[in-house]
Amino acid sequence: MSDLPRKAVTRTAKLASLPIGFAGRATWGLGRRIGGRSAEIVTRELQERTADQLFKVLGELKGGAMKFGQALSVFESALPEEVAGPYRAALTKLQEAAPPLPVRTVHAVLAERLGEDWRELFLEFEDKPSAAASIGQVHRAVWHDGREVAVKVQYPGAGEALLSDLTQLSRFVRLLGPLIPGMDIKPLIAELRDRVSEELDYALEAEAQHEHARVFAGDPDVVVPDVVHQGDQILVTEWMDGTPMADIISDGTTEQRDRAGQLLARFLFSGPARTGLLHADPHPGNFRLLPPVDDESEFRLGVLDFGTVDRLPGGLPDIIGEALRMTLEDDAEAVYDLLREEGFVRETIDLDPEAVLDYLLPIIEPAAVDEFTFTRSWMRNQAARIADPRSPAHQLGKQLNLPPFYLLIHRVTLSTIGVLCQLNATVRLRDELEDWMPGFVPYEDEELEEETREAEGDEA
Repeated sequence: MSDLPRKAVTRTAKLASLPIGFAGRATWGLGRRIGGRSAEIVTRELQERTADQLFKVLGELKGGAMKFGQALSVFESALPEEVAGPYRAALTKLQEAAPPLPVRTVHAVLAERLGEDWRELFLEFEDKPSAAASIGQVHRAVWHDGREVAVKVQYPGAGEALLSDLTQLSRFVRLLGPLIPGMDIKPLIAELRDRVSEELDYALEAEAQHEHARVFAGDPDVVVPDVVHQGDQILVTEWMDGTPMADIISDGTTEQRDRAGQLLARFLFSGPARTGLLHADPHPGNFRLLPPVDDESEFRLGVLDFGTVDRLPGGLPDIIGEALRMTLEDDAEAVYDLLREEGFVRETIDLDPEAVLDYLLPIIEPAAVDEFTFTRSWMRNQAARIADPRSPAHQLGKQLNLPPFYLLIHRVTLSTIGVLCQLNATVRLRDELEDWMPGFVPYEDEELEEETREAEGDEA
């Protein structure tokens, strides 16, 4: 049996162990409740045991299971602290670590994709990978022109592994319910499956990364390494040092946390406006905090991995900014009409506009103030409010619809908020919305601001 089939069988066996373990713990939980333990205590214990096995198994896998672990990890802030605490380190490890390929396999892939004389392209090449993720690993090297580069090598059979793992995970998503009650994991896995072919295509990734590097070249806040060479299953980009976002989350100073959070929010909203692309994989492993270039500058945000993007030629849709603004203005009828027109409220359903406003206001609290401190407790409160079946917010949320066009935007926004909460960052989110979110500032105000800027420029 070759290495690849043997690994596939091993991975399948590990994944198959998950639903059996979940079912056993569900039965254990039922027994505890019958025995008189309170439902809340039993649920916490069930969450802890479920998380223990889930993260242990996912941490040993590549492919779709690894990608699922990364996607789930950004929602760690929504977990009860009793559950999140012991597994925060495991989640962080999922974001940047995976078992490396054997050196001989890496060399074979390079020879196949770059030619037998591939070593002539590099002055130096480190066989030990510097990072590994769900579909490939990165090696540090020196390009033949002297530039330090990152060489991204796709795992052989990565596409098959991704689809196989995600197919199996989708078969028992219902059993993941105890981990984060109220979170619908099935659409997350379905979306990951839909993005597989795009992420495996390094030509698309190179195109998206080069466009970001071009647009953000010289930017004082955001740094994107440019593409050096792209081939089938091989991507060579400029090397970028810096402190991983995961390290800032675990050990960063208040200044670093706040600056990282501000720049993360800025990149989320400015990226689509400036490039027509939305970086759609905002887990901490894809970000670095770069030191100031001199005494007068500030920390910068380094951004990696453009394998998954949402193409938004006109930037983020105006309706998002308009709905945010109208909600903050307490214009319940206008918000409701806008949501119905765009398909967030189905034509067959009638809801109370004031109830919809009450549902939205707590979620957009960070946009209502000059600055907001994102905390895990705030995130948990939001998750609990929406997840509790007894809550009016839960009942109303079940009747709302998420049009397919907005699915990825919604997930990226939630994921970014999750990272902000992990950072415990104080962020001036409203500033970023006013600068970059179409529709958030009334159009007449935008025109007035533009005229003012032009007049000031003429005077200068």
